[in-house]
Amino acid sequence: MKKLLIAIIALASMLFAADFNVWKNSTLHSIVQKGELRVCLEPGYVPFEMRDKHGRIIGFDVDISKKMAKDMGVKLKLVPTAWDGIIPALITGKCDIIISGMTITQQRNLKVMFANPYFLVGQTLLVNKKHAGVKSYKDLDKKGIVITTKLGTTGEIAARKLFKHATIKTFDSESAAVQEVLNNRADAFIYDKPYNELFMAGKGKGKLIFLKEDLTYEPLGFAINHGDPDFLNWLNNFLRQIKHDGTYDKFYHRWFQSTDWLKRVQ
Repeated sequence: MKKLLIAIIALASMLFAADFNVWKNSTLHSIVQKGELRVCLEPGYVPFEMRDKHGRIIGFDVDISKKMAKDMGVKLKLVPTAWDGIIPALITGKCDIIISGMTITQQRNLKVMFANPYFLVGQTLLVNKKHAGVKSYKDLDKKGIVITTKLGTTGEIAARKLFKHATIKTFDSESAAVQEVLNNRADAFIYDKPYNELFMAGKGKGKLIFLKEDLTYEPLGFAINHGDPDFLNWLNNFLRQIKHDGTYDKFYHRWFQSTDWLKRVQ
């Protein structure tokens, strides 16, 4: 009986040590120890993250990041990163998490781990006014039609999947891609609905046609490195909390239902 008790205690000690080592090696533990949460983001996805007139990064994702750091009891460090290098930046330890309007895809999931979705978007079209009779993306899928989008985004993936006959042109930024349509050098721009809605409320008003039908289903998620269950658990609990205590709704209203912030960037 004594030997059995000793064996049980030894096993419990081993399991405790294993759990402690997992926690000690987690990103969450590292963040708490350093007193700093480093968030990778690309400040060009309005209104999720962008720069104001003074060069400061603001937006929906920034407010979430600030709340996250506050709940961790640490300082927030934003790490502006080019989109094509944002996942490598996470993997190589230049930041702790990506909060940058990133769509959860199977391909990305092979490289990073995602928390539960925090936002749902779909690809939509902004169409040149010369195509006033267009009712569906199918009406534009023909030779001679030029579709623009941002390079390396789910907009590009959707464009190449949906448009088999039209010409697809990609650009380094959303603004450059949609400007082609405004300047009559392209027929339509495909991109995330929140961006297109805001663009139509501003520069595109009266100049473009907005086809609001979602062409895709795209959940956005926080991205972290694989093999970090403690951090993943914390993030999912954090998300549940802010969605039920009114914090999420407050941020959503500030950036998606109100336009007061526009004067800070225009």
